Amino acid sequence: MKLFSLEGSRSFGELVAQKLHLSLSAHEERTFEDGECKVRPLENVRNQDVFVLHALYGDGHQDVHSKLCRLLFFIGALKDASARRVTAVVPYLCYSRKDRKTKPRDPVTTRYMARLLEAAGADAVVTMDVHNLQAFQNAFRIPAENLEARNLFAGYLADTMRGEDIVIMSPDFGGVKRAEQFLQTMEKRLGRQLALVVMEKYRSGGELWGQRISGEVRDKTVMILDDLISTGSTLARTCVACRQAGARRVIALATHGLFTGRAPDILANQGPEQILITNCVPPHRPDLSGMRDRITVLDAAPLFAEAIRRMEEGGSLVELLAD
Repeated sequence: MKLFSLEGSRSFGELVAQKLHLSLSAHEERTFEDGECKVRPLENVRNQDVFVLHALYGDGHQDVHSKLCRLLFFIGALKDASARRVTAVVPYLCYSRKDRKTKPRDPVTTRYMARLLEAAGADAVVTMDVHNLQAFQNAFRIPAENLEARNLFAGYLADTMRGEDIVIMSPDFGGVKRAEQFLQTMEKRLGRQLALVVMEKYRSGGELWGQRISGEVRDKTVMILDDLISTGSTLARTCVACRQAGARRVIALATHGLFTGRAPDILANQGPEQILITNCVPPHRPDLSGMRDRITVLDAAPLFAEAIRRMEEGGSLVELLAD
């Protein structure tokens, strides 16, 4: 088995490799004067099972499109070098939020991403807490595995929250299933029943509206669960609504902390008291410094390492993700 990690995901890849007791395989990445790139393995991959780890988010060094192109080109180069099987391990999968047509002639980018990865030669894809699981699973014709962070969050919070009056909140109707699963996980950890509440949310043309909360949050600790934090506008409005409804404390749990645009300013003023994210997308923005004391980063590398091990050895991912 070979494990590669492209630039931009090297630190996370090294953590995964350590858990697998491997060294990252050597590769070359070059950027030419006109912006084009070259990516190739520097080791023999003939008849090998190869895993390529690369999180597809934009940072201060590479934008999302550059990262995507490098991943596609590298998968192609591996297949041309006679790799037996190539698995794309993508902790954060870009373009997964546009999973259906909400307006006439809308693109469905989840499906287009599937076509790109398949065309490049990927034999399987692994990601974590994709935006819409059903759309993700239906888009691919190759095995598409979705890991979940709920056990990471529950393991961190269960002991510290044991005596608190907790409710689990979905910030929109689309996230109810994810919130229900996390609620069940927390109930098993705490040994008691919890309540689920939902925030009303509508979006069109970049505008958000909806202020009603379905359920009671007064004098409670509200755990807002979402797959990602981008501009922070959804999280901020949800926090404001919870406080107006009398919530005692608000905590946000998001697998992917993108923190794009004005998110640091918005969340510094209107955000939760605590934000839990994973290192699938490390908090790389320097202007997050004013929020560092509120952000806790949980390590997802052991989960990815074990998933890779089981995929290679024929183990069960269902059992891995069980509560």
